[in-house]
Amino acid sequence: QVQFVESGGGLVQPGGSLRLSCAVSRTLVSTYAMGWYRQGPEKERELVASITSAGDTWAMRRLKGRFIISKDNTKNAVYLQMNNLKPEDTAVYYCNYANKNLVVNWGQGTQVTVSS
Repeated sequence: QVQFVESGGGLVQPGGSLRLSCAVSRTLVSTYAMGWYRQGPEKERELVASITSAGDTWAMRRLKGRFIISKDNTKNAVYLQMNNLKPEDTAVYYCNYANKNLVVNWGQGTQVTVSS
């Protein structure tokens, strides 16, 4: 079973930045599209950004320009740079396959709290 280990979350003031990291236990990052998801309080988990094996990126329209996904194939790692954070970005953030049909298990996620 693939393991996803997310880190880098924390408490940040509105307007602040965080960089999330995800370590993947197998060499998947260079082969599959990977994504960052989030689940806010009493909300469903949603895909917020993805990156293909070739490095093409996508982000939710309302997050474009603030959230930037990247990866390092040599480290089997995926990153999410989050800038100008807003209270509505508060959520637990997870990484996984971008294709939900491939998702079998989830990591523990990393909590991001945006509050003054």
